[in-house]
Amino acid sequence: MIYIVILLAVFNIFLVIKVYDLRSAALKIEQGFHRIVNEDTNNVITLNTRDGRMRKLAVKINTELKTLRREKNRYIHGNVELSNAITNISHDLRTPLTAIIGYLDMIRKSDDKEKMERYLPIISERAESMKQLTEELFDYSLDFSNIGTEVVKEEVDINRVLEDSIMGYYGVLTEKNIELKAEITEKKIVRMLNRNYMSRIFSNLLNNAVKYSDGDLKIVLDDEGTITFSNSAEGLKGIDVEQLFDRFYTVEAARNSTGLGLSIVKLLVERQGGVISSEYVNGMLNIRIDFP
Repeated sequence: MIYIVILLAVFNIFLVIKVYDLRSAALKIEQGFHRIVNEDTNNVITLNTRDGRMRKLAVKINTELKTLRREKNRYIHGNVELSNAITNISHDLRTPLTAIIGYLDMIRKSDDKEKMERYLPIISERAESMKQLTEELFDYSLDFSNIGTEVVKEEVDINRVLEDSIMGYYGVLTEKNIELKAEITEKKIVRMLNRNYMSRIFSNLLNNAVKYSDGDLKIVLDDEGTITFSNSAEGLKGIDVEQLFDRFYTVEAARNSTGLGLSIVKLLVERQGGVISSEYVNGMLNIRIDFP
């Protein structure tokens, strides 16, 4: 009988210790959770308890808090980015629009046909820049609305798509006095990609060269399938080229720059499982794309 009493007493002591341990762990979780949520800290909840379930609970809470912190930072960054974007877009729209209104007003007040003929191409150029901005904004919003949906892929002959894109921009490059050198491998490079995405990627990269190039553009597609666009661009000196892939980032020296082209390129490359990188060496901007 005395052994039973001793056994029950030991069991009760064990239960008291266990309950105390659980209560202490729960209190630490509560305090840690409150501190992490209400303070800007990267700390995590730590426990000394030997209870496996409480440790698993702490790990789960830490994981969720990490996700919450990441989403909070993205939300804050998004607000700043949106504010900057609105400012940039407003400027990009207001500048050509103001010019158009001004030249139209001068045409209305003048009967000089020579002046009218001189103003009309300027008005057309400003209207084209506004068109470009609205089209890029549409593309950008469309791509983000499709995030999470499956990318439709097919066998794409990269050589052919690249050649077609170059031919489509040959006139513009010539007009801008940009000397083009293309080195496209004779080996047929085929990847499972989205053909429309690839056309837009090459189009935006060519358009980027039109904006930033100092008069040259070299395009290479090698035997491994690596695509490289290179051009001299002294106007980018002192600029972190990775910023060129940020949404709405603009370089003041670039006329008609909306800051969306390369951001869309990055988005479309990564949505297809590719990798894009850039570097600025000795006055040359190099953009490289690989599709494993």
